[in-house]
Amino acid sequence: GCCGAWVHYMRAQGYTVTVHQDQPMAAVKARLGVPPDAMSCHTAVIEGYVIEGHVPVEDIRRLLAERPNARGLAAPGMPMGSPGMEVGAPERYDVVLINQDGSSRVFTTHGPKA
Repeated sequence: GCCGAWVHYMRAQGYTVTVHQDQPMAAVKARLGVPPDAMSCHTAVIEGYVIEGHVPVEDIRRLLAERPNARGLAAPGMPMGSPGMEVGAPERYDVVLINQDGSSRVFTTHGPKA
């Protein structure tokens, strides 16, 4: 479904993606430090950063260029119009930076203007 669509999207952007069907995912997310309010359907790791959910590639590239002292990025929930969720009407959504202490702040906002 949508997780496979995000994998396809990342591969189309030139990334090599290895898929693991790990269960239970809650334990994986906890081990990687994804706070509950940032959780989504799938979790990835790239260059030591966690990528939670349907994060657009431009945000991942910015993260890797800036290299903040953070755990990673998250697109909480499953926002319509995000990569892999291109069904229905696109919605406005935030990608958040997950800080080392588990707090988060808006990294980028995507979607139609409010």
